[in-house]
Amino acid sequence: MKKLENKIMLITYADCMGKDFKDLSKVLDKHFSKALGGVHILPFFPSSGDRGFAPMRYDIVDEAFGDWEDVTGLSEKYYLMFDYMLNHISAQSPYYKDFLKNKDNSPYKDLFIRYKDFWENGEPTEAEVDAIYKRKPRAPYVDAKFEDGTTEKVWCTFDEEQIDINCPSETAKKFLVDNLTGMAKRGAAIIRLDAFAYATKKAGTSCFFVEPYVWELLAEVTDVLEPTGVTILPEIHEHYTIPFKIADKGYFVYDFALPMLLLNALYYGQTKYLKDWLLKCPNKQFTTLDTHDGIGVVDVKDLLPDEEIERTKEDIFKFGANVKKIYNTAAYNNLDIYQVNCTYYSALGDNDDAYLLARAVQFFSKGIPQVYYVGLLAGKNDLKLLEETKVGRDINRHYYTLEEVDEEVERPVVKNLLKLMEFRNTSQAFAIDGKFEILVTDDDKLHIVRESEGEKAELIADFKTKKFKVISNGEEIFSN
Repeated sequence: MKKLENKIMLITYADCMGKDFKDLSKVLDKHFSKALGGVHILPFFPSSGDRGFAPMRYDIVDEAFGDWEDVTGLSEKYYLMFDYMLNHISAQSPYYKDFLKNKDNSPYKDLFIRYKDFWENGEPTEAEVDAIYKRKPRAPYVDAKFEDGTTEKVWCTFDEEQIDINCPSETAKKFLVDNLTGMAKRGAAIIRLDAFAYATKKAGTSCFFVEPYVWELLAEVTDVLEPTGVTILPEIHEHYTIPFKIADKGYFVYDFALPMLLLNALYYGQTKYLKDWLLKCPNKQFTTLDTHDGIGVVDVKDLLPDEEIERTKEDIFKFGANVKKIYNTAAYNNLDIYQVNCTYYSALGDNDDAYLLARAVQFFSKGIPQVYYVGLLAGKNDLKLLEETKVGRDINRHYYTLEEVDEEVERPVVKNLLKLMEFRNTSQAFAIDGKFEILVTDDDKLHIVRESEGEKAELIADFKTKKFKVISNGEEIFSN
């Protein structure tokens, strides 16, 4: 099983380049083995909702995708990232079902957050509800309907299929150990802690990233995984100062600010805000331009002035290809005002030069790059799937057949992207703790220098013309 490497990681579902793990393995070996070092396989466990993020259990693979042998086979060729939903488990899980059947006689009675035990009088006050960082316009709960005919409220932050876990309980601690050690044995090099900040709940607080409990929780996970050599990646969409706190404790973090900062730079031919961020962001991070979710807006608060955030967000609908505001509303089951649903290629107007420049900047940034499978193929907005499902995020979740992948990799933009990716994976200049420098240029230009182990790589770019070149050890190896 491969451990974490400083090579580009693909983000993909098990069934989006071909129909299952066997197809995915063939696709990666045939087209992308040099361009990719790792794969983040989005949740592949049996699930009852949210495209895998409402897992029923973690010890088996959804049979539609394959089995553990398929997963461990991939782990011998690529370092793998699995998702662990620290905050919740499926309402259809055997644990929650047992709780509904047996109530106080269930071995899982303490696995869930029961309002009667959490709040002082069994219910939150209006002030306590107001304090919660929530995803619903009311207190976050569902009514648990027990087999004996009684009901009580249990905490539910997200969808009704995602029941929150009572992390401080001994039952939850054992559950955590069993699941994390199981993942470590079955091929995970990294475990991504999805929505982990919601797992920190204390009455009277925001119940989101509550200190010091958040550090105790992360330490608990670290203690379980450290002997296995598995890395953890806490996932959080918030003000950049919060990921900085996590990075200061030595953890890897996500750079979710880069996508909007790059759109701002490419739309308006200005690099000031982008340069500021590239200089101060952490070394130990995973960079993204696109993920299975939308393009994050909240992540650039105070990195872009408010008027620049608003202008950039609005202009995605102006400069982007086939993207409309309605795709980000209740009409398409989307109420997340902090994300815009669009592929990154289409956000840049399906423009090859702008897209390749965006990727070049990502690959020259600090940290380890992640490329979403739609972005790997410079995918356009999938309006057909969007209209079929009426789910806003499906605009960026196209299902590629094996034949489609074979066709897409022949496009010049994809061929050039793969050249850049192969260079990023083979040059020693991009060491995580290596030299990172931005040379002084005009505001519409960018010149990044990376240097380590006697190798030097340079990116020289013009954000007005979208033209750039890559220089390796003094020799130009790529230009568009």
